Amino acid sequence: MASRPIPISSNVPNRWGIAIAGVVMQIALGAVYAWSVFRIPLTKTFGWTISQVTFTFTLAILTLGFASFVGGLWMRKSGPRTVAIVAGILYGGGVFLASFSAGNLWSLYFSYGILGGIGLGLGYIVPVATLVKWFPDKRGMITGIAVAGFGAGALITAPLASRLIASVGVLKTFAILGIAYLIAVTGSALFMKDPPPGYTPPGWKPTAAEQKQRSTRPYTLSEALRTWQWYGLWALLFLNTCAGISIISQAAPMAQEITKVNAATAAGLVGIISIANGLGRFLWAWLSDLIGRRWVFLAMFLIQAVVFWILPRVNSFPAFATLAFVILLCYGGGFGTMPAFAADYFGPENVGSVYGLMLTAWGFAGLVGPTLIARIRQSTGHYSEALTIISIVMLVSAVIPLIVRPPDSAAVRAVAKPRVA
Repeated sequence: MASRPIPISSNVPNRWGIAIAGVVMQIALGAVYAWSVFRIPLTKTFGWTISQVTFTFTLAILTLGFASFVGGLWMRKSGPRTVAIVAGILYGGGVFLASFSAGNLWSLYFSYGILGGIGLGLGYIVPVATLVKWFPDKRGMITGIAVAGFGAGALITAPLASRLIASVGVLKTFAILGIAYLIAVTGSALFMKDPPPGYTPPGWKPTAAEQKQRSTRPYTLSEALRTWQWYGLWALLFLNTCAGISIISQAAPMAQEITKVNAATAAGLVGIISIANGLGRFLWAWLSDLIGRRWVFLAMFLIQAVVFWILPRVNSFPAFATLAFVILLCYGGGFGTMPAFAADYFGPENVGSVYGLMLTAWGFAGLVGPTLIARIRQSTGHYSEALTIISIVMLVSAVIPLIVRPPDSAAVRAVAKPRVA
């Protein structure tokens, strides 16, 4: 028997207050995208190479993907608040401990990359998985708002960190930011709470179009993994992330090579694409509530196929920056739309573990995308071939949103049922 809707009452917290806390948490976690401001100070101060310093960020993102899965499973047992508090302690503590890594690269990897990455993953999944339960009527919009905070984290942190580095040095900056992250994430965690079982906003009923694109029952993680749709959504997130993160990893040198601008002008592109990353997470997710998740991914892949094809053929910086802005809108759109996509197909009850494991696509894309574009650039001597290959991959990838559909509950149950000899 289906659960009866539970109306909002004095015993049910304001869901918008929980949403605001989730955004604050994501802004603090999204500060990891400001890592580039630490690259030059660390290389100059300790003599580390660019690749050695950059690997700290790569390690944090890779760890994030797997820690999100653990966080999703843990939330089922202990609730979102406990997981978020531990996330704040590990993330803030990891960044703080990085202040003791003077001359010790492995200490930096362990503190910022491993401990910080675990905190990132545990924290990232909490507001996403919690808010889709509170907002069944606005799944795309609310997850878009939440993860837009993550995308915007660098915009707030980068200038602040730069000023701190100039005034107190890079190591003390880690200590100050670590304490700030600890306070922001654990403070926000106190507001994290799941809605009562069967909660539905008063007066809301899903439309016929929404019902058609949603599963008829919730799936456990093991059931979701027995459907090809889970792997289809994983592939969508992986491919979209690979494309965008390739640009993120090479934005400044790519702009210099293609448009012949100086390094200072090219560096301005980092701020431009950071805005696009945050904005795209909200805009595409909001649009997905109106036209459907599948059509949003189809549009993003087709747009990127065209833009990546044009990108190596422009010669002005404004044109290049505009095209890069569009790509990062789509990059952010994947993260904004996919949590609602997963909740539609597998139900919101277990979205923490189902989508948490799906976020491993982010970790693998963080390795594959930047590595491939860097190697192709090194072997060919230019970015044109790499960008053309990505354009073709995006065009082929458009097939997936055309064929993916909500899983068949009866078929999954048939697979799960033991055979009688």
